[in-house]
Amino acid sequence: MSHLLINYYEAASVILFGIGFMNLLLQNNLIKKFIGLNIMDTAVYLFLAAKGYINGRVAPILSNGIVDADYYINPVPAGLVLTGIVVSVSITAFSLALVQRLYKHYGTLNMDEIMRLSREREGE
Repeated sequence: MSHLLINYYEAASVILFGIGFMNLLLQNNLIKKFIGLNIMDTAVYLFLAAKGYINGRVAPILSNGIVDADYYINPVPAGLVLTGIVVSVSITAFSLALVQRLYKHYGTLNMDEIMRLSREREGE
């Protein structure tokens, strides 16, 4: 229990990931499914940012002539988070465009209804 009080960023990211995953599994509305996917993305970014931060260290910008790597934090997790955010926004925009097309074609955002209508049209 004491580790949860110390690692509250990691605990929050696991809880957020669980919320997003359950939303992705249990919702039939496609917009709500993509909201769940974005919550999961955010949880992963929070986890990476929490793991990349080391208390007492500074950003990896050379200052005062200090070249010892133990003085700086690792910049790789921050780069991964920034890259992930860009990819996530792109995937979300593309997915919402596809959802809009599905709504125009089928007239609903309910995944079960779309699958039923798709099977009916396929059988014609």
